[in-house]
Amino acid sequence: MSLRIRMWLLVALMFGILYAIIVGVGTYSGVGGAGSYLILAFVFTAVQYLVGPYLVAAMMKVKWVSESEDPQLHWMVTELARNAGIPKPKIGISEINIPNAFAFGRTRRDGRVCVTRGILNILSKDELKAVLGHEISHIKNRDMAIITLLSVVPMVLYWVSWSLMWGRGMGGRRQREGYSVLIGLGALAAYFVTNLLVLYASRIREYSADKGSVRTGNPPQYLASALYKLVYSTAVVRNNPAARGELQRMEGMKAFFVNDISNATKEIKELVDLDRDHSGTIDAKELMALRSKTVNLTGSEKMMEIFTTHPNTLKRIKHLSELY
Repeated sequence: MSLRIRMWLLVALMFGILYAIIVGVGTYSGVGGAGSYLILAFVFTAVQYLVGPYLVAAMMKVKWVSESEDPQLHWMVTELARNAGIPKPKIGISEINIPNAFAFGRTRRDGRVCVTRGILNILSKDELKAVLGHEISHIKNRDMAIITLLSVVPMVLYWVSWSLMWGRGMGGRRQREGYSVLIGLGALAAYFVTNLLVLYASRIREYSADKGSVRTGNPPQYLASALYKLVYSTAVVRNNPAARGELQRMEGMKAFFVNDISNATKEIKELVDLDRDHSGTIDAKELMALRSKTVNLTGSEKMMEIFTTHPNTLKRIKHLSELY
C-alpha cells in the first residue's frame, strides 16, 4: 500500500475516533451538539494549517537565505527539486547548533527546506545533498500537511478529556458524574491511541523520504553516512551539559528532524560497528556489508520504537543498503 493511501486512511481513522468522542460529548454534556464540536475541531485544524509554517519558522530560528548568500545550498536544492519534479522550495538556515535538517509547508508550492547551522559543519557536500533530497521528498509526498492534520486530533481529544474529568466541563459546571466521567475516560484512551497513530505516521513517512532521496540522484551510502554522523554528533551534544539545554528545547519539534534526537546515545552504540575502517563515515562497501545481515531488535527495543517519531536508525540504514 502506498504511503499516501496509508496516510489518508490514518486521517480517516483519526477523525472517526474524534467524531465518536464528539458525539458522546454532544449527547451527554447538554450543551451544543456533535455538529458544533466537529465544526470547532475543523476550525482549529484550519487555523493550525494556516499559521503552522510561521510558528515552525519562529521556533526553529529560521533565517531565509537568497541565492547570493548561499549559492551552493541553492544549487543543491534547485537540482534536487528538478529531479523530484516539484517547484523549488524556499531555503533557510536554522540558527541552532543541533546538526539536522527539516522541511515544512502546506503544499508543494509552499514548501520550505531548512538546514541547521550545526549540520553545515559536519557533513560533506554529498552527504548534505542526500539529506536535502530526503527533506524534498517529504514535500513531494505532501506528508507534512497530513501530519499537521493528524496532530490536531490528539490535542482536541486531550482537551475534551481534561474538560470532562478535571475542568468545569462544557456547560460551566463540574462534570465528574456518570456518563461524563466515562466519556472523559474514553477521550483520554482515544488520546493515547491517536497519539500513537501520529507517531506511526511519522515513522512510515521516513522510509519513503529515504527512498525518495535515492530517487533524486543520491547514492544510498551518502544518506547512510549522514545519518551516522547526525546520530554521533547529537549523542556528543547530549553528553555536553553546556549544549544540552538547546537540545531539550527542541524535543517538542523533533518530528520535523531527519532523525530522533532523543535516542542518539542509545543508537550510536548500535551503529558504531558499521564504520569498519573508523573513518567517521559509511562508504558503499560498508553499507553493502550490512545488506546480507539481519537487524534484530529485542522485544523492549521494538516496544520503545512505538513511542518514537522516527524508525530505528540501524533499520533505516539497513533499508538504504537494499536500494542499490
